Amino acid sequence: MTTPREAAPETSSILIVDDMEENLVALQAVLGSLAHVVRARSGEEALKAMLRQEFAVVLIDVLMPGMNGFETAANIKGLDQTRDVPIILLTGAAVDPDYAYRGYTVGVADFLIKPFDPWLLRTKVNVFLDLHRKNRQLIDQAEQLKRLLTADGGHPGVPSAAPEAASTSTEPPNGRDRAHPAEHPAPPEQPDSLAEAAGQLAQAEILLRDAGTPGSADLADRVLDLVQAVGQLMTDREM
Repeated sequence: MTTPREAAPETSSILIVDDMEENLVALQAVLGSLAHVVRARSGEEALKAMLRQEFAVVLIDVLMPGMNGFETAANIKGLDQTRDVPIILLTGAAVDPDYAYRGYTVGVADFLIKPFDPWLLRTKVNVFLDLHRKNRQLIDQAEQLKRLLTADGGHPGVPSAAPEAASTSTEPPNGRDRAHPAEHPAPPEQPDSLAEAAGQLAQAEILLRDAGTPGSADLADRVLDLVQAVGQLMTDREM
């Protein structure tokens, strides 16, 4: 049985994986100001950490005893809970030229060669942190939209049922004292929040498809489903 992961914190987290303590210290010193950094000394520790909480990006050393970097990356990509997390592999200068091919085959997003430029490392990691934060914002917006749809009709794309006039009518049987419709003006129209939400989601879907980053296409499909549900609900209201 898979242990459920903790809810995503407001601050994105980075997982660094290396069997050498001095390398972990160096990585944390460079990345610590960008986000919360979690350490793992092996591939096994990394997998356990990723099943416990959500990470924006993972940095893995290739040459580790036991489960090496390629095997760790392959296991991460093989789990539904972690397959969309971008991975950066860290390698030494004197490495097999086939390392890059092997890494991209298992689904890593990027490579860095040691000793790495701290500015370059921060720049690459910051791209994935920004993407993760934007994805979290889109997920939050989608949840808000679902609540809005539920409040309007109970289910996305299904209009709310009209109240039954017969069961709530207080009109006298003989029709006397019946108020003229003009005496009860309709309430002022509210701004069309659904149309505004649909427009924002449509823009987000375009941005996600243009991003071309791991997980962005799946999230764009989910956003598109919400856009279509909102459009159906708006159409049903006009009928």
